[in-house]
Amino acid sequence: MTARQAALLDLDGVLLDSATAVRSTLAAVATCALGRRVMPDDLPLNALHRPRIEVLALLDVVDPDDACDRWWDGAMAATPVQPFPGTLSGLQALRAQGTATGAVTLQDPERLRWLLPPAVAELLEVVVTRQDAAPKPAPDGLHLALDRLGVPPERAVFVGDSPSDMTAARAAGVVALGAVWGWHPPGALRAAGADHLLHTPTSIGASLMHHLSLIGST
Repeated sequence: MTARQAALLDLDGVLLDSATAVRSTLAAVATCALGRRVMPDDLPLNALHRPRIEVLALLDVVDPDDACDRWWDGAMAATPVQPFPGTLSGLQALRAQGTATGAVTLQDPERLRWLLPPAVAELLEVVVTRQDAAPKPAPDGLHLALDRLGVPPERAVFVGDSPSDMTAARAAGVVALGAVWGWHPPGALRAAGADHLLHTPTSIGASLMHHLSLIGST
């Protein structure tokens, strides 16, 4: 019997267009902490590439950890997050051909209740969070997802938009696919070991099926 194949994906910047929500949340948390209005345009350059604590500190928030504990989840929940155009149809195509699908994310599980759109959740057979396994760049989350799906690493691909995603994929022994529509530039993904780059969210359908076909059957 031929083993199934699996397509694992990151959420933020790959399946979910969450950049606007994160920038709005950073501004809202800073506004609450500083007592003056901070707009997304006031954020430092490359805010999405930096830890949120560092961004808030650059905005003169005295205790960024406390500010996030107080206001982050409420501010984030107030901004709807949508899937990138084409991702739902891509996941549907993968499922239709029998490919196992899952997500490995740095998000906390309690946030997924309002962050992850139901239309995306119902197309994912497994979702592994930072509380389920050591977070990326460790490969543990990918291995856990594949164990739950019953798919060996050599039969899987992982789509991510960050260098840590590529590092995790390589360490897990799966094909590393870099999503250039996400938060990090193509050069950073290549430097981190991306096997191939995907250029648009619609690549989640046909392109993933192509790369899975190259893995071959066992």
